[in-house]
Amino acid sequence: MNKNEFIARVAENAGMKKSDADKFLDAFIATVKEAMANGDKVQFIGFGTFEVKDREAKEGINPLTMEKIQIPASKVPAFKASKTFKDELNK
Repeated sequence: MNKNEFIARVAENAGMKKSDADKFLDAFIATVKEAMANGDKVQFIGFGTFEVKDREAKEGINPLTMEKIQIPASKVPAFKASKTFKDELNK
């Protein structure tokens, strides 16, 4: 499902215009990004948690040259589904 299909489905399920659903989705994504950039978790009971995880620096190998390279530490977004959500998927 792409963004346009998702917006159409949300608009239909909520009984709203597609333009309003699009605005909502954009605001939702911006709010989650902002919270995570500030180091906050975003938790939805019964759905899951968005959070930022730290990835440590490590040594890697360039497959073309076989030269060792340093991969810097970074922050990565993560989503952990709730038990309720997982159970619903596995019915």
